[in-house]
Amino acid sequence: MASTLRPRPSELDEEAFVATYGDVYEHSPWVAREAYRQGLTPVEDDPEALAAAMAAVLREAAAEDQMAVIRAHPDLAGKAALGGTLTEDSGREQAGAGLDQCTPEELERFQALNRAYRERFGMPFVMAVKGFHRRDILTAFETRLANDADEERRTAVEQVNRIARLRLRARAG
Repeated sequence: MASTLRPRPSELDEEAFVATYGDVYEHSPWVAREAYRQGLTPVEDDPEALAAAMAAVLREAAAEDQMAVIRAHPDLAGKAALGGTLTEDSGREQAGAGLDQCTPEELERFQALNRAYRERFGMPFVMAVKGFHRRDILTAFETRLANDADEERRTAVEQVNRIARLRLRARAG
């Protein structure tokens, strides 16, 4: 194993596991709980393996449960970001993409796209923004607005899973 999570997921009881890793999916500790209940071995002490186990839980969940996880995410450069109420992970991720440095025009564009996206899909636009510049994110926003609802839900689930994987990698150092 290249890296190991500390504490080791396979050595934790359910309560400790959910307390430690339940926040990897934004305000959705049930994903961690279900991953734990499906069984963890020392293999899942690796961040990539744990991310895969947790991603499978979300992928296999009912569409309404997937939507609840997606809806738990904040808008990019939205009210929570502007009001300083993002989770620590979300704040760091959005700042890393420069969303805290938007020009007034970019901020206006984000807000318009957030509104259009929510109207079309009934959920926030979710994108794992690490490694992307805010201009890339605006382009992705515009592209994904053309998706149909099922395709976009599946895309958002994969983006949520990517966010979780990146968060687990960061915890492993």
